[in-house]
Amino acid sequence: MEILVKCECCALKEECTIEYIEGVKAKFNGKWLCGLCSEAVGDEAVRGSIEDAVRAHMSFCRKHNSSPASRVADGMRLMLRRRSGELTQNASSSTKKYGRSTSVL
Repeated sequence: MEILVKCECCALKEECTIEYIEGVKAKFNGKWLCGLCSEAVGDEAVRGSIEDAVRAHMSFCRKHNSSPASRVADGMRLMLRRRSGELTQNASSSTKKYGRSTSVL
């Protein structure tokens, strides 16, 4: 049985099984994070603790006043840029292209 659960970072809603929800909460100190936020926190946790990474990502998500869909797109773009090693090289060109500011944690 699946239930609708809301990400504590970006407020995106997903249908998940109770077992999956419990597993995610166990990884992130009782907080449920969607798949994208889980990936972002996992990438950030390489530099510090899970607690610090969750706190930093939640702060990042709160700074954006857009819809969940926009935040997901922004988060995916940031995650891909981090993985490719391009943190700030083309920030000004991507801002012009997408019409949004991009922030780095």
